[in-house]
Amino acid sequence: MRRVLFLCLFVIGLSAAIFGFLNFQGLAAKGEFETIVLDFRENIPKEELQRELQAIAQQYNVTPRLDNQFSAKDNVYIIEGDKKRLKELRKSKIALMTEFIEPNYIYRIPVLDKDTVADERFIPSANDPNDPMYSKQWHLHNIGVVGAWKETKGSGITVAVIDTGVTQVRDLAETKFVKGYDFVNDTEEVKDDNGHGTHVAGTIAQATNNNYGVAGVAYEANIMPLKVLSSYGGGTVADIAEAIKFAADNGAKVINMSLGGGGESHLMKDAIEYAHNKGVVIVAAAGNENQNSAAYPARYPRVIGVSALGPDGEKAPYSNFGAGVDISAPGGSDAGKVLQQTIDPETGEGVFLGLQGTSMASPHVAGVAALIEAAGVQEPDEVLQVLKESARAIEEDSLNYYGAGQLNAEAAVQRAVRGQISFQDFFRWLRDNGYLNPGFWIDGGAVALLPKILMVLGSYLLAWFLRVYFPFSWSWSLLSGLVAGSSGLFFLKTIYIFDLPQWPFRLLGSSIPELGNTLQGSSALNPLFASVLIPLVLVVLLLGHPQWKWFAIGSSLGVAACLGVSAVLDPAVWGLGSGMLARSFLIVNALLCFALARLAVKNEEQSA
Repeated sequence: MRRVLFLCLFVIGLSAAIFGFLNFQGLAAKGEFETIVLDFRENIPKEELQRELQAIAQQYNVTPRLDNQFSAKDNVYIIEGDKKRLKELRKSKIALMTEFIEPNYIYRIPVLDKDTVADERFIPSANDPNDPMYSKQWHLHNIGVVGAWKETKGSGITVAVIDTGVTQVRDLAETKFVKGYDFVNDTEEVKDDNGHGTHVAGTIAQATNNNYGVAGVAYEANIMPLKVLSSYGGGTVADIAEAIKFAADNGAKVINMSLGGGGESHLMKDAIEYAHNKGVVIVAAAGNENQNSAAYPARYPRVIGVSALGPDGEKAPYSNFGAGVDISAPGGSDAGKVLQQTIDPETGEGVFLGLQGTSMASPHVAGVAALIEAAGVQEPDEVLQVLKESARAIEEDSLNYYGAGQLNAEAAVQRAVRGQISFQDFFRWLRDNGYLNPGFWIDGGAVALLPKILMVLGSYLLAWFLRVYFPFSWSWSLLSGLVAGSSGLFFLKTIYIFDLPQWPFRLLGSSIPELGNTLQGSSALNPLFASVLIPLVLVVLLLGHPQWKWFAIGSSLGVAACLGVSAVLDPAVWGLGSGMLARSFLIVNALLCFALARLAVKNEEQSA
């Protein structure tokens, strides 16, 4: 009867998992769109292309148009359409003449609370800039930007701000600007009618030491304003992709995109690859949905995804995390927001505004990237390496809240000034961050390998010890139990798959004692799971089964080894702390688990 029950539960669980997987739609297919992109091949003769465009106009009663004046060289056209029309186009003969046909997804800026700040009373210290409101910029203090300024302030580096545009408010009057473009209105004059882009540009390069307002990260850098988002904060991937290429073609060394949404785009991915190959560092906000993977475009390859921190250095409540997050930076929270000067969209007048979001975190990283480039490190991959190696590492980050760690401008610039990143630097970074414990990592996550090996070996030694006194045969059931009880498939904990929750990997990668704390991402063991309780239940339920009883016995030995090693190396237990009380609890339960396995094996020998 037990065998039938286990079989039924297994079939039901497997069926539910397969059904959920087949019907799951991730962020890659969840974007909203009102128009469709047709990227025709460049080798099509103009006459033939015009005939196809006329055929589309007649068949679908729409007017194909170039996205903007820069789209002609790539034959990128836009038409109005929905999912039905998209499906029809992809099945038509027109698809044979295109590189791809895809939705022109709309990416947006998030809307979060904002605070207007007007108090400018402040007496700066000797090392601080003389901007009267610098004292309110906790976010610049947290990244150590004053120390970075001793070496460089970003001179000569152009940062493209792909956003709602940038208006040169009073505290940007001394900031250097280079020619940009308005892709929304197809004009060379770039004005901000929202306020978001001006705020972002201020974080990067607000005029500093001008006895007015606030400061910026790389205040001697150049700003290239590229408007792709309208006054309501939305814009299409076609415009954003064109802006990326414009930036790469016109001297930008860093691109910041404080925007995002759902929907994977070939057009966007190609533009990012194009810019990266031209030596451009691309930074983007991870998103504000508190989900376990970054939004687009932060999740594309070659893009540095940035999660947000509050004033206390903890992950901001709204910030996305997990897959696609490379580093974290101040983004603000209700406890303190990121302060810069921008415009009031209602009046167009300058105003000092506190905002929060990953939109605010991303330009901090873009600004530091500009400082790194000005210090001499200019290859995109090397800039990312400097950012990661200089970040303040977080010891426990199983959910990848922080990526490589918290942004550290001073350490990043110091590392860049030293010149080329040597193997010794990289080795030192691995050592200092615990990756040489030794460590095993996938997608940037690390799991201490030595304790896990000790747990597995310990369980095998206990099994061998029992086998000396009570001879039994090795079996897959026993071996599976030893692994499940001691270490679990621990390497699975560091695997992230976009759009899928990460908790199944943490669950499958946990040993039995870790099951009670793995979903919360805590390292402290739950005393109900880190005890003899679960092995006892398994033995009671499975002792009568010819095969599964060995899984129960192996689990008991595995748990004994896990608890024993934990008692020595990491004795943290919920409610008991990590001192002698916790160690005693773990050791006692380890002995009880071994005694339980011994009793079960002895009973098996007597039954035989």
